[in-house]
Amino acid sequence: MTTARSRKTEPLFTNADWNFEVLQRTYDAIEEVALNDLELNLYTNQVEIISSEQMLDAYSSIGMPLMYQHWSFGKHFVNDEVSYRKGLRGLAYEIVINSDPCISYNMEENTMAQQTLVMAHAAFGHNHFFKNNHLFRQWTDAEGILDYLNFAKGYIAKCEERHGVEEVEKILDAAHALMNNGVFRYRRPQKISLKAEEEKERERREHEERTANYLWKTVYLGPEEQKSQAQKDAEERKHALRLPEENILYFLEQYSPILKTWQREILRIVRNIAQYFYPQRQTKVMNEGCACFVHYHIVNQLQRQGRLSDGAMFEILHNHSNVLFQPDFDDPRYTGLNPYAIGYAMMEDIKRICLDPTDEDKAWLPEIAGKKDWKGAIKDAWANYRDESFIQQFLSPKVIRDFRLFSLSDYAKDQYVTVSSIHNEQGYGDVRDKLAQSYDVAVVDPDIQIVDVDLLGDRQLKLRHYKRNGISLDQKERDKVLALLRTLWGYGVLLEEVDAAPPRH
Repeated sequence: MTTARSRKTEPLFTNADWNFEVLQRTYDAIEEVALNDLELNLYTNQVEIISSEQMLDAYSSIGMPLMYQHWSFGKHFVNDEVSYRKGLRGLAYEIVINSDPCISYNMEENTMAQQTLVMAHAAFGHNHFFKNNHLFRQWTDAEGILDYLNFAKGYIAKCEERHGVEEVEKILDAAHALMNNGVFRYRRPQKISLKAEEEKERERREHEERTANYLWKTVYLGPEEQKSQAQKDAEERKHALRLPEENILYFLEQYSPILKTWQREILRIVRNIAQYFYPQRQTKVMNEGCACFVHYHIVNQLQRQGRLSDGAMFEILHNHSNVLFQPDFDDPRYTGLNPYAIGYAMMEDIKRICLDPTDEDKAWLPEIAGKKDWKGAIKDAWANYRDESFIQQFLSPKVIRDFRLFSLSDYAKDQYVTVSSIHNEQGYGDVRDKLAQSYDVAVVDPDIQIVDVDLLGDRQLKLRHYKRNGISLDQKERDKVLALLRTLWGYGVLLEEVDAAPPRH
């Protein structure tokens, strides 16, 4: 009879090589900790082993297993491959897909210790975050995304056969340039599904452009004395168009006077994919911090049970430390805050504050200080926050000190850059506010909206960029994107820049 003590002290593996039997045994042990100890809420997992070549291919197609073809993906593949072969960069140990089942791609070149780490990180950490965070629950459809991507890939391939690769690429080039301006930030889109999309595509094909062209049939060309009535009509049409509109791809898909049905469908595909990735852009710190926290907790539990050898644990901790490495601001390797590092540090700090708070913690975070239920506090944060609100709520003075955070004032009117806040009593709040704002996608992305359409004249599309802190768009990039926008609209496009209203206090 095997005792509990002898079972616990038996290592899951004893060397670096892996096989599928060892992978399954280790996966089961990880799952036991994830479900019974951390009590994670998970999608069904699907773990696949792929080569470095396949990992590079996944890189180039933004990590999706069923992606349509486009020349830019090949360009990224060649660039990544050259860098990898020359030793200028490494590859991720895994890629994980927000889908149901949750798909994790692990590199076949990984050692067994690395496979243990990445399964705990992706198949359980990221998986739980995808399933439970409110942004992913509200804005993405994990059950439908793989079917939808399969539909999109097949649809674009058919368009290439019917209309030519160059014509399809022209639309995709323009749509990709506008991808960040192709999301609903505040208005919730409908969930995508294969059946619904195929039905909508059939209806749009049967009713060729009727919903788009009715606007142009109402242009009034009567006598000058009746122009005021025409202006009223134009205002009504503008109201019907729900202007201003920040989702530029949606507006073009619905109302462009020149696009054909298949071109509108391509715009719809691109903006649906942009919308799918939008929550990931808002939760990079939290998502990676969650995955790092989960994998670290799981591997430590397995070691305490005697199921990971000291050699395997040393290798895991070495890779864990590499992922969390944060260069100082004056280090040549510094490119900003490492989202893995700051996210993981904040989650470990929440656990500390729940279990063993200081007087400072009680003053700054009284809602969780000393409450003991650290698992509940962390899972509540994973579910109900995004990066900027998470930092605003949970960044403690201790983490600010540990990372030696400070803020700069850099205004054009000033002769010098000034250190405005440091990690002291006066600076903690300002540092936290400014760091949180730097992760607010709505602030970081340019605020560009369609504000008017001149239906009664030259059909010019008018856009407005609301400048924050007086910062204009890069002229070269702006002109390139506007040229692509004109190809989708078919008429003139005008962009004006105005200063954004100051934030309310």
